Amino acid sequence: MDYEKIKEGVRLMLEGIGEDITREGLLETPDRIARMCSQIYGGLTEDAGEHLRKQFHATSNNIVLEKDITFYSVCEHHLLPFYGKAHVAYIPKDHVAGLSKLARTVEVFARRPQIQENMTAQIADALETHLDPKGVMVMIEAEHMCMTMRGVQKPGSKTVTTIVRGAFAEDVSLQQTFYQMVKA
Repeated sequence: MDYEKIKEGVRLMLEGIGEDITREGLLETPDRIARMCSQIYGGLTEDAGEHLRKQFHATSNNIVLEKDITFYSVCEHHLLPFYGKAHVAYIPKDHVAGLSKLARTVEVFARRPQIQENMTAQIADALETHLDPKGVMVMIEAEHMCMTMRGVQKPGSKTVTTIVRGAFAEDVSLQQTFYQMVKA
């Protein structure tokens, strides 16, 4: 990341809204924002495949679900946060990923400026590519600050996105099982 460009951009934005960038409360803000960017946009330089490489042999071919994975992301349209829970499931063939690796995969894609619809698909794509499962299903529930703070101003409203692949797409009963497991 180019911290100097970020700091200059923050200074320009503050000046653009009419702020005095020399006042005490704002003196260190450009530096704080630049450091924050490395954390909240750190997924831009990460490869989800690195996390999903750690796998274990398994004889079970039942649904593996990691639910209620808390995430924070940033909308690419307004650069405002959206946050919520991701529910990630797959049906393994003969190997499984460590459970923490599913949460890390969500984190890789959440830590990029983007839209929720793409994030949902990216998580499913990564699981398909690196785990070669029989099926994948991902559901994300999120509140978007661009709908809360600006525009329509509807706090508490949630956007839900889902994607189904493989066995989940072919068998509606597997989808129903996923939804029941998420609600449990």
